[in-house]
Amino acid sequence: MKKLVLVLLASSVSVVALAQTKAPATPKEIACPVMPGSKVNIAKATKAKMFADYKGRRYFFCCAGCPGPFKANPEKFKSLPSIPTPKAKK
Repeated sequence: MKKLVLVLLASSVSVVALAQTKAPATPKEIACPVMPGSKVNIAKATKAKMFADYKGRRYFFCCAGCPGPFKANPEKFKSLPSIPTPKAKK
């Protein structure tokens, strides 16, 4: 019985500790998935609507030439740098 109580107590402490960890901060810059050598400022790209969402991830583009190839075959770029798609503000 003591072992069960100790296991439950340890589990509770672990859950509380994990719940209090902060989510990683969104980076300020990210690599363009079409031209990985180009860095993209996330705030500026968001304002200019230079991004695409695909399967819960947001991909940012360095120039107007990049969305076309991405949208033609997004599966090709899915493993490249992205952030989780932000939740819509109500």
